[in-house]
Amino acid sequence: MKNDDKQSVTPRLRFPEFQQGSAWTIDKLSDVAEFVNERVPVGQIALNNYVSTENILPDFGGLTTASKLPPTGSATRFKAHDILVSNIRPYLKKVWSSDRDGAASNDVMVIRAKSALSKGFFPFVLRNESFIDYVMTGAKGVKMPRGDVGLMKDYPVSYPSPPEQQKIADCLTSLDELIAAQGRKVEALNAHKKGLMQQIFPCEGETLPRLRFPEFRDAPEWKSRKMRDLIEKVSKPVEVETNRTYREIGVRSHGKGIFHKDPVTGAAIGSKRVFHVVPDAFIVNIIFAWEQAVAFTTKYEDGMIASHRFPMYLPKSTGCDVRFLKLAFLTPMGKRLLGIASPGGAGRNRTLGQDEFEKLEVVVPEGDEQTSIADAVLAADGRIATETNKLAALKTHKQGLMQQLFPSPEAV
Repeated sequence: MKNDDKQSVTPRLRFPEFQQGSAWTIDKLSDVAEFVNERVPVGQIALNNYVSTENILPDFGGLTTASKLPPTGSATRFKAHDILVSNIRPYLKKVWSSDRDGAASNDVMVIRAKSALSKGFFPFVLRNESFIDYVMTGAKGVKMPRGDVGLMKDYPVSYPSPPEQQKIADCLTSLDELIAAQGRKVEALNAHKKGLMQQIFPCEGETLPRLRFPEFRDAPEWKSRKMRDLIEKVSKPVEVETNRTYREIGVRSHGKGIFHKDPVTGAAIGSKRVFHVVPDAFIVNIIFAWEQAVAFTTKYEDGMIASHRFPMYLPKSTGCDVRFLKLAFLTPMGKRLLGIASPGGAGRNRTLGQDEFEKLEVVVPEGDEQTSIADAVLAADGRIATETNKLAALKTHKQGLMQQLFPSPEAV
């Protein structure tokens, strides 16, 4: 609720002990924070204390270590608890709360809280979607290539009493720590999967992996097989009806799976050649096969269609698991083979030759071992997806919480 006389506002959500407290005070950012411009020659800066916009991770993700210093010039000195904000579009969402002294490049603004704002509360004022939107859009709705300092100084900052500031800071800091821990968990799971893939597939030129499941330790060595001996192309053309609605699929690069496009009418498809998606088939994007755009279809794609750029293949026998084949092409050797079958330059000039693809030779175990490998890796993928969804939910929860805890600029 805005009060023009007292220039105050009340957020939609407050902690119980502050629900009857005073409304929040409103000031311009320049009244409660200082835009620092203390210069220091780059020759006096230690590399591990230097920050440029390249080193501030997006989405308030932290900081990486700079790889080099500029050869000449100067930088802006900052202190612990100062806020560093990238000043280049679209990277203004790069905001870092410094935990040490250092120096920042010319494309990074250094903002220091004055006494009205606590050091714990102030970072969340700037790590806030409303601040990003306000500065990047401009006071009159004009998008700016760089964050406008004058506009930033006019940003209306609303803030409560010091005890309430501390309560909010403690809450959001705890949530940040939870998000960071969940992020590390996802990273660890991804690292585990990467290590698993390296262990359970043989190195190029070898026929035995470094790790084999107990039940297959005495099984025969893997054998080199041509793709045409393992799978065969299946093609079921669709007779497109003008008034019917269809759902097409696509295949992402780097083994990231199938995606479903928005529904389209037969009239929109026109004369384009399309085919019924066959479940439980190996599928490849011939335009980006060299970028490991391979996948396998499931029951969720049953009834959908695909263009001629996504050929599908079914196993010739029960001794071939298409899920395993997808994983085999995600190994370094698999990527090299897809590149061999996709000659030419980069991008769309490297179309997969389907005859060449069928001639490729891959090293594979017997069918049961293929299935066990696929089951293990896909189980790891499932856990990664679950934990990644939890991470996304935490981030969404935090964003919604901040929208409730902080009054929006429109209310000011």
